[in-house]
Amino acid sequence: MPLLQVQNLTVKFGGLTAVNDFSMNIDAGNIHSLIGPNGAGKTTVFNAITGIVRPDSGRILFGEKNLCEEAPHKIISNGISRTFQSVVVFKYLTVLENLYLGYHSRMKLNLLDEFSWKKRNSFTWEMYVKALYIADLLGLKSRLLSYAGSVPFMAQKLTEIGRALMSSPKLLLLDEPAAGLTDIETDQIKDIILRIRKELGITILLVEHDMSVVMNISDIVTVMDFGKKISEGKPEIVKNDPQVIKVYLGEKESA
Repeated sequence: MPLLQVQNLTVKFGGLTAVNDFSMNIDAGNIHSLIGPNGAGKTTVFNAITGIVRPDSGRILFGEKNLCEEAPHKIISNGISRTFQSVVVFKYLTVLENLYLGYHSRMKLNLLDEFSWKKRNSFTWEMYVKALYIADLLGLKSRLLSYAGSVPFMAQKLTEIGRALMSSPKLLLLDEPAAGLTDIETDQIKDIILRIRKELGITILLVEHDMSVVMNISDIVTVMDFGKKISEGKPEIVKNDPQVIKVYLGEKESA
């Protein structure tokens, strides 16, 4: 059974249909890319998966749970975390403190535990060790005590990814992780995404416009246009699909 099933999803904003009867399965262990022109509905799919928007019809199944019936703050506890198109970091907190914020969904302390020095310190230590591991994985250890707003853009992107990883997700949603990066940084982000999958065993759903990223690291690519799925398959098949070339890849080549 797929890890995530998007079934006949439709999302409307007033008279605009952003996602139209869209279906997609994501298998555990895959890097699955969702691509399409601007306005195709990709981020709306992300928002529906994470509960930011409610679909007008359809279901989103994560295992046996219907995410459309879950409150947004519960979805991260189910094992899904995400990043955003625009980098979201808390600029006046350190990189380490930003990572700590991603651990809140794993907090098991209750009010009585707050009075237990042993339990509080045990939780703090677990959070610290996890943050060090994630920082080492992403190459952020030298920046842990720097304010997040003062580190380079690439480091801010990695901080946001690290914060998402702190919740130990089964599925990580990355919304345009290579946007705004240099060619060298783009190569680095590709390596980091592959490392996350390999070392943490996390399934990844990726929205990305940089085709060098999509075609090099994806197991499966789904293509959207005007809210509908127009193609799906392995990267080498999708990039040669005439309809994909016409609406997306060809459009990029002629720009």
